[in-house]
Amino acid sequence: MQKSTMAKNEQMFKERKWYEIDASGLILGDLAVFAANLLRGKNKPIFTPNTDCGDYVIVRNAKKVKLTGKKLEDKKYYDNSLYIGGMRCRTAKEMVEKYPEEMIYEAVKGMIPKNRLGRKVINKLFVYGNEGKPHTSQTPIKISIA
Repeated sequence: MQKSTMAKNEQMFKERKWYEIDASGLILGDLAVFAANLLRGKNKPIFTPNTDCGDYVIVRNAKKVKLTGKKLEDKKYYDNSLYIGGMRCRTAKEMVEKYPEEMIYEAVKGMIPKNRLGRKVINKLFVYGNEGKPHTSQTPIKISIA
């Protein structure tokens, strides 16, 4: 009889890796799916849904991400401060030009579970709009999405 093993937090803390994704020329949805799977640890054989067994993800060149179809004009991003008249609406074109980091962050956050574990997992995502070199001391593994 085969036994399945469950990952433990102490065990996964030692095995975490850092991955770096270059977003230039990638489609937003494909990038978000790939990053969310790395954050949750779905690429590992020891994946456990109720445990944080994912890795850290760094996304660079957020300004060069692509959107397909007519999403630049049609897609809207809403934010509400919960005050009267506090609703803010931005188009995807405005988000790409001014806030590309926030756009990628929201796309990945939408693919993570909406619970305590999801709030813990999303903190391992780092998005940068340019080619800067932070996190060099972690020696991230560069990944290309085909």
